[in-house]
Amino acid sequence: MTNPSLLILPGDGIGPEVMAEVRRIIDWFGTQRGLVFDVSEDLVGGCAYDKHGTPLHDDTMARAQDADAVLLGAVGGPQYDDLDFSVKPERGLLRLRKEMDLFSNLRPAQCFDALADFSSLKKDVVAGLDIMIVRELTSGVYFGEPRGIFKEGNERVGINTQRYTESEIARVARSAFDLAMKRSKKLCSMEKANVMESGILWREVVTEVGRDYPEVTLSHMYADAGAMQLTRWPKQFDVIVTDNLFGDLLSDLAAMLTGSLGMLPSASLGAPMANGRPKALYEPVHGSAPDIAGQGKANPIACILSLAMALRYSFDQGAEAARLEGAVERVLADGLRTADLMGPEGGVPVSTSGMGDAILAALDASL
Repeated sequence: MTNPSLLILPGDGIGPEVMAEVRRIIDWFGTQRGLVFDVSEDLVGGCAYDKHGTPLHDDTMARAQDADAVLLGAVGGPQYDDLDFSVKPERGLLRLRKEMDLFSNLRPAQCFDALADFSSLKKDVVAGLDIMIVRELTSGVYFGEPRGIFKEGNERVGINTQRYTESEIARVARSAFDLAMKRSKKLCSMEKANVMESGILWREVVTEVGRDYPEVTLSHMYADAGAMQLTRWPKQFDVIVTDNLFGDLLSDLAAMLTGSLGMLPSASLGAPMANGRPKALYEPVHGSAPDIAGQGKANPIACILSLAMALRYSFDQGAEAARLEGAVERVLADGLRTADLMGPEGGVPVSTSGMGDAILAALDASL
């Protein structure tokens, strides 16, 4: 029996630093838990452009299609700002999402008790927060046609088209309902059916899909009202499903409820492959942070928790995912902090590798 395959794409900026800690944890699971992966590594983003003249080489794309899961660090940097739009580092990530057809983006917003004071909201509002936003990722206004900047008379006009088919809405809705069935059986769908025809269709299709999930309590909310409610009392939600544009905005808002982007992972899932596993890309929510790259200041936890999501959703290793998440929680409860987590209450400052050391020690203690 072959080992499951994992393609690692560290990318740019702090990507290689945080991914180095993930590699250590992957090795730990191999030696301590007998969970062995066939790991390979390649380039994406600016480093791929530097070598190949493209942010994602065709060979790398083919390897991603064949892998059981892809784990990505971060892409981009100021040295690439003047590149043509078609070869900017971010286009490599978008190509991965589009060609792997990763239509369901899972963005958890979980507030660890030890970090509840880091949120800009009151502690009682965010303490214990654990919600999941499911964002449609491969359609909507970011991909709709026509799009572009055109000349009309004496002025320019920018055009982007919001477009969804029934099948595109239905498949991400099913992904969200399936997830809700494994959690609290509560799902809120967010759109703008009051002013957008695509929102009307979204609400209708989600409602139709919901009939196949009678155990799930489905509610609907306008996306702007959802943003307000997320900042008023986020714990009223469990799973939220929404489109590409609103999901982009709402998931970033939810991320900041927890106090630090350096803490948050994500998963982008597609249709099942021949082996039954969904095509999948896992990545931290944070960017490449070029201002601290190479200084040992980066927080590796979001990337480490992305590995935990891979264990859970791609490799059916929920217990080991919980073990890793528990190790992270233990380290934070012990007061260890990378630079982004150092607040007024202080803490024990650690470097990127120091945080990795502590999490590995907590994993050892879990045995």
